[in-house]
Amino acid sequence: MKDNDSATATATIAVSTPDAGGLGTPTTADAGGRRTPTTPAATARGALVGRGALLAALGVAAFSLTFPGTAWALEGMGPWTVVMLRSVLAAVVAGGALAVFRVRLPERRHWAGIAVVAGGVVLGFPLLTTLALQTSTTSHAAVVVGLLPLTTAACSAVRTGVRPSRTFWIASLVGAVIVIGFAVQQSGGAPGRGDLLLFAALLVCAAGYTEGGRLARHMPGWQVIGWALVLVLPVTVAGAAVALSTEPLQLTAHSVGGLLWLAFGSQFLGMVVWYRGMAAIGIHKASQLQLAQPLLTLIWSVLLLGERLPPAAPAAALAVLACIAVTQRARG
Repeated sequence: MKDNDSATATATIAVSTPDAGGLGTPTTADAGGRRTPTTPAATARGALVGRGALLAALGVAAFSLTFPGTAWALEGMGPWTVVMLRSVLAAVVAGGALAVFRVRLPERRHWAGIAVVAGGVVLGFPLLTTLALQTSTTSHAAVVVGLLPLTTAACSAVRTGVRPSRTFWIASLVGAVIVIGFAVQQSGGAPGRGDLLLFAALLVCAAGYTEGGRLARHMPGWQVIGWALVLVLPVTVAGAAVALSTEPLQLTAHSVGGLLWLAFGSQFLGMVVWYRGMAAIGIHKASQLQLAQPLLTLIWSVLLLGERLPPAAPAAALAVLACIAVTQRARG
């Protein structure tokens, strides 16, 4: 019977079908003779999806260095100084680019979404995670923030009206239980202040990602984050002035390098490629690429910060990845 398997298996064969002009049109044909044209539009779409996935992956790589960069910056600066200065520096670059290219103001209908991006990824997430890292290690924070892909997918489902399957929600709940259990175990029986800040950061960041991905379908990704940075510039400038006058400041190679990466790598360039990738492949699909972010951050915490991983951290991160992988398959 095995010798005859090839006769019954479904096969796809590339052929050319003459069109009206006598030219060959690429098609694919299965064993039943059904042919589907392979159009230039389909090929271009495949290239767009591949490029979008690459851009989103580059964004994830940039974000994986955010916690180590924050830890470095906190070695010589206070938390409010770090948050405000990173936003101010990124806004200078973004505002300069908007001015040089003479980008018009966004339409009125887009400003509410830009405000959500500003509140979520420019102010909310950086501030909450920076405050959390004063009492949490980067490896601990990385595992807790491993719920961000699930949170983003859920936020997108609510925002877009998509109805995920029961399997999706079961896997999401299991992943949440694993992360909460890890946080409680590491905190000695109850969630600590740092954990509560990290969970709040998940919510505001997911909202910012969802709105940014939606807006990136109407304007380039760099303009989305650019206008968000410019929108809150008066707040961040005033906040930076107050923070610098009240918090200690010690400029070292680590503190300066960490701040510069946060401003230009995580806050601007990372968001540019991330939003552009989300626009190309969709919010749900892009969010799943963040599965690798906790593991990458765990690696950086060891290589750059010399941290020793809690024994449960890698296992918790891998368990969360498995749960999110189930949600990806369930949506398909």
